[in-house]
Amino acid sequence: MPHNKSTLKRLITSKKKHVKNKARKSAIKTAEKKLRAAVEAKDAALVAASLKDCFKLLDKGTKTNIVHANKANRKKSQLAQLANTVK
Repeated sequence: MPHNKSTLKRLITSKKKHVKNKARKSAIKTAEKKLRAAVEAKDAALVAASLKDCFKLLDKGTKTNIVHANKANRKKSQLAQLANTVK
């Protein structure tokens, strides 16, 4: 257990951040799964909407340092290539 007030506060805030970051990472993975399912179903409208949602979540994750910028760009490129197979 922390001995100082400040270390206790840092412990509490880091736990809160951990929960938020985990939820955001999970949302990114869920959006990617929805996109892959839409590609399997060959539903062009759903693919376009899911791709937009994935890009949005990846950009937000990059902005908040949850996902590294290079990884996000690589993932966006891969997902765009996957989405183009449906059109």
